[in-house]
Amino acid sequence: MKNILLHRNELIENGFTIIENVYSPAEVEKILGIINQADTSKETFRKSADVFAIRQFLKEIPGVVEFIFTENLKSLLNQLLGDGFFVVKSIYFDKPESSNWYVPYHQDLTIPVDKKLELEGFGPWTSKQNQFAVQPPIYILENITTIRIHLDDTDEQNGALRVVPKSHLKKIYRPETIDWAVETETSCSVKAGGVMLMKPLILHSSSRTTNHKKRRVIHIEFSNQSLPAELNWAEQLFPPDSINL
Repeated sequence: MKNILLHRNELIENGFTIIENVYSPAEVEKILGIINQADTSKETFRKSADVFAIRQFLKEIPGVVEFIFTENLKSLLNQLLGDGFFVVKSIYFDKPESSNWYVPYHQDLTIPVDKKLELEGFGPWTSKQNQFAVQPPIYILENITTIRIHLDDTDEQNGALRVVPKSHLKKIYRPETIDWAVETETSCSVKAGGVMLMKPLILHSSSRTTNHKKRRVIHIEFSNQSLPAELNWAEQLFPPDSINL
């Protein structure tokens, strides 16, 4: 419990924490085997020379769910997040060995929803691959926690996230205003089978691959917040009344 409390405090105070050995090598291989059998022709699958991504990942490949939500992971999430949290977004990222794809510093400021509506405090809106997304009020963003499940060893040379610790505490923090005389940068190396938990408001970035090694990550976001009655999470899975994470 001492380590869990340490990780919980890191997540709250710094905006991220890393926990190794959540999955065994055999569990990682099982997850990858199911992903590799997927039909990649669907609209929610993005394919290019630099990245392969599956949006609404848990919906598109439901066979992988039981192997991701192991007893080990569910226990970890219960202890770190508490009761009542459910999945609101899931993406699979496969960054190939020769990828030039990089992501500059940003915050994750939008949530996927089922429709576009005029609602006070919600906006701007975007649409990608027939999926609406919107920037919600800040309290909804502050409530979300992301878990990144690493299926490969990841370090600075193959796109490990870089973060600005504690930047999630500054609410909306525009990257162009970062004062590097005050802020610090941390590279988040994670071994295969390990996980990184982070708050979406933390400033984070990812660099190009330079070591010719793959970087495959499952990105899942959790919340326990209800949206206004007219609006629904586009990808809500495991509502609190049907499963105890």
